[in-house]
Amino acid sequence: MTSFAQSLNALIRPLVVMFVGLTVVTGAAYPLVVTGVAQALFPHQANGSLIEQDGAPVGSALIGQQFDAPRYFWGRLSATSPMPYNATSSGASNLGPTNPALADEVKGRLAALKAADPANADPVPVDLVTSSGSGLDPEISPAAAAYQINRVANARKLAPDVVRDLVATFTEGRQFGVLGEPRVNVLKLNLALDALHH
Repeated sequence: MTSFAQSLNALIRPLVVMFVGLTVVTGAAYPLVVTGVAQALFPHQANGSLIEQDGAPVGSALIGQQFDAPRYFWGRLSATSPMPYNATSSGASNLGPTNPALADEVKGRLAALKAADPANADPVPVDLVTSSGSGLDPEISPAAAAYQINRVANARKLAPDVVRDLVATFTEGRQFGVLGEPRVNVLKLNLALDALHH
């Protein structure tokens, strides 16, 4: 029995030491180093890419917000629950192209866009009537922004060219010139519109 207990002790002891050592390395040291490097080199991104106005955070550049007043640019639809753009419930609607619920969602958004801008006869860009895979998309295509320029300009009593120039200012190109598509951050654009009246 003594020999068995010694063998068991010889087997368990290195396992416990390894468990404690790996816990310290992967559970404490590694996260602290990564957090320190992130805060030193990329503080804006490490802290959530927050957008501030008058010294207070008003949102994140990475998470969309609900805008439905005619004076604002509207983002993509969000399928998160229990409310749109719920970051704790990121996900798509998972509605297939033949699902009647998807058709109803698109019809509803088309009706809302038409009601907000009855004179607009341009084709509606697809990203204005469909939700993104995450439900949190903060950006729209330049075409989706251009579709809304006259409505926003009329609602704010601004010249369309003023709004068009603002859209151009907030249009970002492909990352590194090759990745992704050109895009417009809706929150940044709407905040810049509000700033025009200050």
